[in-house]
Amino acid sequence: MDEPITAMSTEECWAFLGHQELGRLAYHLLEEVHIVPVNYAVEHDPDADRRTLLFRTAEGSKLIGMIMNADVAFEADELDEDTATSVILRGRARVLDEHEEHRAEDLPLRPWVPTLKYNVVELEVAEISGRRFELSRPWRHMIPE
Repeated sequence: MDEPITAMSTEECWAFLGHQELGRLAYHLLEEVHIVPVNYAVEHDPDADRRTLLFRTAEGSKLIGMIMNADVAFEADELDEDTATSVILRGRARVLDEHEEHRAEDLPLRPWVPTLKYNVVELEVAEISGRRFELSRPWRHMIPE
């Protein structure tokens, strides 16, 4: 194992996010920071050379928090036997208006839970970074099978 931690390029980060569907959104609500799981999709606009994340949400504290303070962080990860991957982005959340909501229709973005989620939120990315970790996990022999 030469380097146990490898930084990912921006393209690698977006490719990773494009193959995942679940991540965690961190947002502010008043004086508290909250973190919640959301299913999402990557939207790529090649004409504008721009990528964003879209997700759906219902009315509630998450939506109120993002309207009050649009600064958010988002993380998606993956773990297998030998490797862990983590991509983190920071940016601003914006609720799409009724003329833009159609952008979510062509993406694989449907609620995983059978609840009504009429609001489509876009995460405009200011920073994105990712890392891959080669795992040794020496305690594995102690886990009962």
